[in-house]
Order: sequence, then C-alpha cells, then structure tokens
Amino acid sequence: MRVPASKIVPVVLAGGTGTRLWPISRNTLPKQFLTLVTDKTLYQDTLLRTPPGAAFYPPIVVTNDDFRFFARRQASEVGIDATVVLEPARRDSAPALIAAAAMAQRLHGDDVLVLALAADHVVLKSKAFLEAVGKAAEVAATGKIVTFGIVPDSPRTSYGYIRPGAPLPAGGNAVAAFVEKPDRETASRYMSEGFLWNSGNFLFPA
Repeated sequence: MRVPASKIVPVVLAGGTGTRLWPISRNTLPKQFLTLVTDKTLYQDTLLRTPPGAAFYPPIVVTNDDFRFFARRQASEVGIDATVVLEPARRDSAPALIAAAAMAQRLHGDDVLVLALAADHVVLKSKAFLEAVGKAAEVAATGKIVTFGIVPDSPRTSYGYIRPGAPLPAGGNAVAAFVEKPDRETASRYMSEGFLWNSGNFLFPA
C-alpha cells in the first residue's frame, strides 16, 4: 500500500448484536467478539488489518456500554491502543460515524481521512484490501466520500448493491445508485449488468 498524503484513522463500528447469526452470536456476546474464522476474533482481525504506522493512526472503536470491556480487552490482547467511544444508545451507523469523525479531528487535526469499517467482516485478501484503501485515499483526498464495492460471485439476496457510474479523474467510479436487497432474479440481472455488492465500508475526509 502506498502511504497516502493524508493519514487515515480507522473507525471500527463494533456495537451490533449480530442477531442473524443467533444462537452463536447473542446480545451478550455478538459475533464480532467471537473467534469464527481465524485464531483471533473478527474484531481483532479488523483492528490488525490497518496497523498503526505510516499510513494509519491508531483506531477509534465505536461500541456501546455493554461491549466496552470486550472492545478494550480484545484490542489490548493484540497490541492495539484503541480509543473506545461509547454510544449512549444503539443507533444506525451514521451517528456513530459523525461522532468518530469529530473525535478524529480533535485527536489528529482537520487533514485526516476516516476509514469506516464494520467489526465483523471477513477479509481473506488483506493485501488487496490495503491496495484498495490506498487508491480510495487518493479519491477521498479530493473531497469525495468513497464506498467500497465488491465484485459479486453469486446472486446474493442478502446484500445491497451498487450501480457504478462514470469513471472519476482521481480513480474509481461515481455511484449511479444504491439499491436494496433484491430478489434472486433481480440479483442475477444486477450481476450481468456489472453491479457490485455494497460492503458498507467507507473512506472520507473528516
């Protein structure tokens, strides 16, 4: 990954309860804090994917009071000095990102990028992920909000989709449309038309 002109603050959203994976994932111990794929939890793998250094500041983790001990202890276990921000109530991701962006500015100044990451995603190709983040940073540095699309390998009905628009001068494409979870026939059509899965991860200027 090329070191971006503006350093990046990873913001890890770790307040969800993971109800779709019940009973493995429960209100008291949601899936992001479980070891499901590697010998580390999904949350720990997410933290380690963007290690503090030349490109990244230490992460900001947004969670709620119920999970604060998991968030702090598991970050410490993998040597990550995370700033943990607690939500007063569970809301959608937008309020959490606004609070985290304000915290990033307060800690590191205005010239910083925010990388919003779900705590429970599995990324098997870490090098490709970092290369995508590096390219996205060049676009975000022009003032754009960048979302990450995933090339689908099957017509999934459980994901939202992105319809790519025109190419941008700094790289990537404009977003022509976000579409909600389709039925299988529509998902198959989306695949044939070059739609992408919506990862729900973003990179943007604070």
